[in-house]
Amino acid sequence: MIERYTRKEMGRIWSQQNKFNKMLEVEVALAKVQAKNKLIPEKAAKEIAAKAKFKVSRIEEIENVTKHDVIAFVTNLAENVGENGKFIHYGLTSSDVLDTALSLQLREAGQEIMRSILNLEKSLKVQAKRHVSTLCAGRTHGMHAEITSFGVKLAGFLAELKRHRVRFERAITQAQVGKLSGAVGTYSGVTEKIEKEVCIRLKLEPETLATQVVPRDRLAEVFSALALMGGFLERLAVELRHLQRTEVSEVIENFSKGQKGSSAMPHKKNPISAENITGLSRLLRSYLLASLENMALWHERDISHSSVERVILPDAFIVCDYALHRMTELITKLYVDKNRMRENIEQSQGQIYSSQILLFLVKKGFSREEAYHVVQEISHGLRKNEHLKNKLLKDERIKKITNKSEIDAIFKESGHKDRMKAILRRVVR
Repeated sequence: MIERYTRKEMGRIWSQQNKFNKMLEVEVALAKVQAKNKLIPEKAAKEIAAKAKFKVSRIEEIENVTKHDVIAFVTNLAENVGENGKFIHYGLTSSDVLDTALSLQLREAGQEIMRSILNLEKSLKVQAKRHVSTLCAGRTHGMHAEITSFGVKLAGFLAELKRHRVRFERAITQAQVGKLSGAVGTYSGVTEKIEKEVCIRLKLEPETLATQVVPRDRLAEVFSALALMGGFLERLAVELRHLQRTEVSEVIENFSKGQKGSSAMPHKKNPISAENITGLSRLLRSYLLASLENMALWHERDISHSSVERVILPDAFIVCDYALHRMTELITKLYVDKNRMRENIEQSQGQIYSSQILLFLVKKGFSREEAYHVVQEISHGLRKNEHLKNKLLKDERIKKITNKSEIDAIFKESGHKDRMKAILRRVVR
């Protein structure tokens, strides 16, 4: 992923240095377990643990000759260990180290994503509580529907994010597997006992049944969770973009000192963070397709998945982490224009209360069809500066069955605010 969208910690996790660190962790754990089981000399395991070092530049130099990155890695380790370097990678095949080390990387990356998710949850919770009584127009088809509150709107996104956190954690957990069963997974060089003991050291579960690689459905589930997270981020970003349109202007992204919105139009304050997140979400979904394509390998293995994963694994985690972080900042610093929300509600000239009036008339004895017809007729007949409440009070059909105080009660906001607080408590406590 390009530097622009790479946060330092997540970038470190997917660096070549960290990849080889994790591979070294696997090799050292294996040597210690093999020595404990008297499969290699105790001295060899100690020397491997103490002396096995690598340099990425040296690995690349060797790989230029061998055309094999794991052989280059093992060769570089052995160079530094000396005579007992011959016991490094003893009984393994390349995928044993690559896939087991990848699980360790996934654990680290997953922990970082979880921190980013929790930070966004916290930000949404704060804003939801702050604006639980900030009434605004709820919209369907882009049109005014009924009154809601900005706090409840955000609480809905918070509830969804919590579901994504659970999905993501589950996906990462099932991907925490080690595989040290050797060529085509037959344990010809390493026993199941050794595999299990190494996995215990690394805090991984042994793969149930590997071919020569860990089956790629595990990674596809991780990418599915990331893609769903992208769907959530885009849904929230699109909502915020709509609310920032000039005609709506209910929220505004933070605009810092010295920031400029346009090279030609000095007045512009554009929803650039929400738009950026929308674009990054498209990338997250695209990575899922590639991961699904990676599931079907030839026989016990080929390496068609390898080139794909070298790109999509770091990119997906880096993009998701960046988008979560940017959304957290957007929500935290978001300006909410309560007055504008009030003005927009009033633009409906009271029609936003039509469903409440419909129910009221039915309760008063109208058939549902008759009540619907009356409310629709009056609503569609409103002229500029007319209000639905006043028109209702003048309508002879309605005057016969009600009075002004009952109509006034329908248009009071207190009932809406009480309901909003009750809804919020289902998500935020």
